[in-house]
Amino acid sequence: MLTIIIPGQRNIEANHLVLDYNGTLAIDGKMIEGTKPLIEVLSNQLTIHVLTADTFGTCKDELSALKCCLHILSPTLQDSQKESYVLNLGEKHVICIGNGSNDALMLKRAALGIVVLQKEGASVKAIINADIVCNNIFDALELLQNPLRIVSTLRN
Repeated sequence: MLTIIIPGQRNIEANHLVLDYNGTLAIDGKMIEGTKPLIEVLSNQLTIHVLTADTFGTCKDELSALKCCLHILSPTLQDSQKESYVLNLGEKHVICIGNGSNDALMLKRAALGIVVLQKEGASVKAIINADIVCNNIFDALELLQNPLRIVSTLRN
């Protein structure tokens, strides 16, 4: 569990980290180099979930070395599928990271939604529904390893 106490806001007691794949963990279907070690560290505190349409058909191979739950989405209503996944985990105990329009609902529902702005860009819809915007996946994952940074950003 990862506990983040945010003065003047809600406290977060997260058990799950839900990650979008393409645009967030991967570019053009390939994991961004250097993300695996950061995810491995977080997997000691959080159950890691990766949600994807698997556009490039590479997810199973790319994620094979990671301890994570991979969920491949059907082609339609992906935003609703991601939202339902988060709700089924118990949204008050979920942190989400994504970048696309299909991530907006899960970012909104999660106890903490983080949007990353990388090579694919980020949907305005995702940005509006997130709590925090990060430059890249490294900054987002490092925030979770250094929760006082989150406190600094979200406290009232």
